[in-house]
Amino acid sequence: MAFSEKLYELRKKASLSQEELADQLGVSRQAVSKWESDKAFPESGTLIGISVLFDVSLDYLLKDDEPAAETKAAVPEDDCSVKETGRNKRIIGTVICIAGIVCLIVWGIVSVILPSMSDKIGESSAITLDGNGIFLIVCLAAVITGAVLLLINKTNE
Repeated sequence: MAFSEKLYELRKKASLSQEELADQLGVSRQAVSKWESDKAFPESGTLIGISVLFDVSLDYLLKDDEPAAETKAAVPEDDCSVKETGRNKRIIGTVICIAGIVCLIVWGIVSVILPSMSDKIGESSAITLDGNGIFLIVCLAAVITGAVLLLINKTNE
């Protein structure tokens, strides 16, 4: 039996919809649909989550000749560590990205409206880069870090 068929059977035995399974794994419903239709395959971290969720071995999920396994219905809803991890990464990535963008906007407004304030920031800096350069680098780093966190989480789906 192929992985797609096993996943479908495990999900049905647990009385879960594709949406409910996706929520528990921290992925999209479309990802679950692709796995069940054998159009895609989950990443290793997600496979481990499926194994834990349905209380089956990775061997059972991955090997076509593995005998059927007894499974529990599903992990109780209060044990959603896989789901929470994906959601937390999305939230952190979004917050960092938005904070960096807001800082860039504020820096731009201050530089245009109050050029004297921008000069004071540059004069007060103890680092060889002027204050504007440091602030710009910090803001860009926040935007890039947030974007990377979001992209990493998206590729895990």
